[in-house]
Amino acid sequence: MTTLDQAIELGLNEDEYKETIKYMNRIPNITELGIFSAMWSEHCSYKSSRKWLKTLPTEAPWVIQGPGENAGIIDIGNNLAAVFKMESHNHPSFIEPYQGAATGVGGIMRDVFTMGARPVANLNCLRFGNPLHAKTKHLLSGVVSGIGGYGNCMGVPTIGGECTFDEGYNGNILVNAMTVGIVKKDKIFYAKAGSPGSPVVYVGAKTGRDGIHGASMASASFDADSESKRPTVQVGDPFTEKLLLEACLELMETDCIIGIQDMGAAGLTSSSVEMAAKDNNGIEIDLDKVPVRETEMTPFEIMLSESQERMLMVLKPGSEEKAENIFKKWELDFSIIGEVTSSKHIVLKSNNKTVADIPLEPLANGLIYERPYESNINSNSHDIPVDDNWEDALLKLIGNHDLCSREWIWEQYDHMVMGDTIGMPGSEAGVVKIHNIDKQALAITTDCTPRYCASNAHIGGMQAVCESYRNLCSVGALPLAITDCLNFGNPEKKEVMGQIVDAIRGISDACKKLSMPVVAGNVSLYNETEGKSIPPTPQIGAVGIIKNTDNQLSNKISENNNQDIIVLGSTRGHLQCSIYAKEIAKIEKGCPPNINLDEELQHGKFILDLASLGLIDACKDLSDGGIGIALAELCIMSNIGCEINSPKDNNICEWLFGEDQARYIVITNDSETIINKSKTMNIDANIIGKINGKYFTVDNNKISIEKLANIRNNWFHNYFS
Repeated sequence: MTTLDQAIELGLNEDEYKETIKYMNRIPNITELGIFSAMWSEHCSYKSSRKWLKTLPTEAPWVIQGPGENAGIIDIGNNLAAVFKMESHNHPSFIEPYQGAATGVGGIMRDVFTMGARPVANLNCLRFGNPLHAKTKHLLSGVVSGIGGYGNCMGVPTIGGECTFDEGYNGNILVNAMTVGIVKKDKIFYAKAGSPGSPVVYVGAKTGRDGIHGASMASASFDADSESKRPTVQVGDPFTEKLLLEACLELMETDCIIGIQDMGAAGLTSSSVEMAAKDNNGIEIDLDKVPVRETEMTPFEIMLSESQERMLMVLKPGSEEKAENIFKKWELDFSIIGEVTSSKHIVLKSNNKTVADIPLEPLANGLIYERPYESNINSNSHDIPVDDNWEDALLKLIGNHDLCSREWIWEQYDHMVMGDTIGMPGSEAGVVKIHNIDKQALAITTDCTPRYCASNAHIGGMQAVCESYRNLCSVGALPLAITDCLNFGNPEKKEVMGQIVDAIRGISDACKKLSMPVVAGNVSLYNETEGKSIPPTPQIGAVGIIKNTDNQLSNKISENNNQDIIVLGSTRGHLQCSIYAKEIAKIEKGCPPNINLDEELQHGKFILDLASLGLIDACKDLSDGGIGIALAELCIMSNIGCEINSPKDNNICEWLFGEDQARYIVITNDSETIINKSKTMNIDANIIGKINGKYFTVDNNKISIEKLANIRNNWFHNYFS
């Protein structure tokens, strides 16, 4: 018999413990209570956010699978589909950065290949504390090493992502991993159980004690004793995962599989419950047949272990031998551990005794809370003091830890493996060719601006989608869909729950307008330490298609012959919530820039139209740091200077560093055609100068590109030296 104290230790509250007794019609034993605690955790059930997630747009003619499966799927033509998702591994990465990040990468790749897709690209979004914080250097080094170590061994290129720093993440870093794969439309696999009598098979690595309580840990706040939770971090083995990938894809070429599910959060518990419940069936498992690597493991430990590189499959009766031969060839465990039943219960046996018997319905449906919330949208403007010293501002910003080159990070990742990468890290979006399809490619990006979200989560949610949209348009890709990873603090606090509601509303508004449905996602809550929540961070991952790579756009200028520089979109000089305000004026108050969704849509389509006509030599969307940073990055990447003239009716720093949205920089040899086309569409487009020389020149004042490059490219090296 279990007690309330045990339930609380497992992460359930008193009311939830009473609910388990009601559903069981008795007091659950410790294994049953552990299963309830995992399936009812925030990490598995989304009990605080599910009501609001249902308001997101999830459908479009090109959507094959929306939220509810291991990953989302969109049609990309030629009988192919893109499979993708983003997941969080925040708490484990803070406790043990190398293994936390590595197993996050491994887990998201399994979500993709369990659906039949071969992974073709990884991305990651990293948020660390203040660079001067005692733990930041250790966490940054460990996380980057873990991502590179696992992804490189798997032979999947890491082609993009983000890394920023803010003291709001001092006690709770964020590690969000995204994977994209490609599958034939007639070879997609789902997590389902089929008919009673079908064999349930365990494949992959053996089960150990690593990762126990992982789901409940991910659903709780950190405290001063968080370091003691180190044993709950999973341990990854990318070489085993590589074998598992190849074995699964080989088996998927046969007709053996009814359903397949990754053993991710809550391990064998969540995979068995979710598969059986999808077909309204039951499942019976003999725990004595589960391959284990440690002695005397209890049913509780076996069911809640989050050991990595494991899959659960339901096979067609009679195909067991064929499937086993494939896994034995790849030197992986293969064990028939049970069967699908008609009981609508999960029944666990050990030593010929029933050790758990739980109805599946409450486990699969979970809990839904309508938590009280308060919107904390900031509508108060705040003056940002400025002067005319743009040179000092540019030098400080280009070397700022949030704007400097990330090459130190991505040079540790293999971004060229598989030979299909044609859009490099450091670009607006990573680009990979669609293998064996001539001149077609996928563009993939991630984005979020927590500064904006902290001030106004509704605008922040919209802006994260809009900037992802612009990133894709900037490389010539038609945006198709997004996955999200919603990172917030404690939802039991009204202000945090208000951030969640407002951010989801903003994401929904932007996705509807831009025709980018949400096809997959993850919610990571309780990201707080000793009562202090992280900045709201609704991370967006977006995928688009380049239908003709001849029209792919680059952020590198290919010609150095006095090409014109055009800013597309209106510049008003919005400095509130900007990186200029934070780093130069030292002010973090005020409102984020306004979002005009109609302009975002129109301007993005216009960029794609110009790309199809071959009118753009280089392109970059404007975001953090505005015109000044975007143009400086273009010049540094291309080792060429620029000569620009500031408008006389704007302060130079407002004009250079303002973060007005829906804007792009375009480098072109045919500005007359672009300006004329923009006028017919009532789009604001202005020539601000030319590409020329070796200096960043504004109104005859100049800084050498070499100096800017040295400052921008050396921050990480200096940080670790």
